[in-house]
Amino acid sequence: MFRRPLEFLNSLPARGDLVEIRLGPQRAWMVCHPELVHRMLRDSRTFDKGGPQYERLRALMGGGVVTCPHAEHRRQRRMLQPTFRPSSVAGHTRMMAEETESLCGDWRGGQQVDVSAAMLGLTTRLISRVLLSDSLGPAAADEVRHCLAAIVRGLFVRTVVPVDALFRLPTPANRRYRRAVERVRELVDAAVAERRRGAPRDDLLGLLLRAADAEDGETPVTDQEVHDQLVSLLLTGSESPSMCLASTFSLLAQHPEVERRLHAEVDSVLAGRLPDADDLPRLVYTRSVVTETLRHSPPGWLFTRVTTRETEFAGCRLPRGATILYSPYLLHHNAASFPEPGRFLPERWLESEDAAGPHGALIPFAAGSRKCIGDLFSMAEMTVALATIAGRWRLRHPAGRVAPPRPGATLGPRSLTMICEPRPDAPGDPGGTQPRAVALAPSAAAVASDAEKNGEGR
Repeated sequence: MFRRPLEFLNSLPARGDLVEIRLGPQRAWMVCHPELVHRMLRDSRTFDKGGPQYERLRALMGGGVVTCPHAEHRRQRRMLQPTFRPSSVAGHTRMMAEETESLCGDWRGGQQVDVSAAMLGLTTRLISRVLLSDSLGPAAADEVRHCLAAIVRGLFVRTVVPVDALFRLPTPANRRYRRAVERVRELVDAAVAERRRGAPRDDLLGLLLRAADAEDGETPVTDQEVHDQLVSLLLTGSESPSMCLASTFSLLAQHPEVERRLHAEVDSVLAGRLPDADDLPRLVYTRSVVTETLRHSPPGWLFTRVTTRETEFAGCRLPRGATILYSPYLLHHNAASFPEPGRFLPERWLESEDAAGPHGALIPFAAGSRKCIGDLFSMAEMTVALATIAGRWRLRHPAGRVAPPRPGATLGPRSLTMICEPRPDAPGDPGGTQPRAVALAPSAAAVASDAEKNGEGR
């Protein structure tokens, strides 16, 4: 699990739908069938967020919406949901495009670019603007990016080797991890303190501060919760989409036919201008490239849950407190759901609704009530960033072997260096037939309908 995790995961379905494994001294169970994974994720009362992964994440993020237990989740999600509704996401599209243009506008033909660092810098800046407007300046956002690199290196080993004593030792790696965690907290606290001294802003921090000041009988929002929500969303909202984008550019360079079709669509739809919200439904193949990257190389590749009571699951009696694992990577690479799973085929998302595989095997944003609150935002920012960069540049691997994605707290290339090649404007046929892609996240109409039925935001 620690040395060859992806190979190990892919070996498990042959052993059954629910496989008992060992995580150090602890027993755990890996769920290998998509139907069982959905059954588990729909029952968050029995299979709550917990286990070694979330114990480590809570030490980092506190009790925010990403890590809070079932009893707290509904209240927190309802409070935060306005920031991530379709209308709000659409309002950020121009900002996404402008930030991406600012990033790649400094590139030069023949230049070697650290794509991993560039994408992490971009997504950190995007999510920090949504959460904090300009309260986290460029220098602070860059410092958060450097801290994230140390944090994600430390989280994976803390998940698969759940022996606390090892991480209390004053090793250089442990010291780097602790310093990075402390520094992120300090930067967020400084941004909150600055906001309290300044004018109100229409961002997530403003929403949290208004909730903290409200007297409406709801559970009060404390200063600690304001801090925890910001840290949670800042870290998860920057790391995963950056890994996906870096993987996308690496895969495109290895699949020139896919890249050519992507460029043709971008040229046809945008004709050299920046994308806006109205362009997103027309960037069908671009979105399919992102979707296929999420299938092929899902940044969130391994998750844990913990049982809150003794329960029977897949014919097995699980005790209270059992650690349950599931892996989007495992599900996405099972040939029973996705033929030729090792191939990068965006076209599979242009065929039909069945392309998601039986039992909903594609779950890059999880499912059920704990589905990622930022799924719409992430898909929009990745699609916009890809279209903006692809309209101006090709990225090429240097000569030599292309390193496979490295599993850590997330899955993706950690030090991806690529060469920039400017591409001439080559508009396609604007009257061509646009293909239809399978949606990963609900449309605005679907979200509004569900909200009306349930009396709340999703």
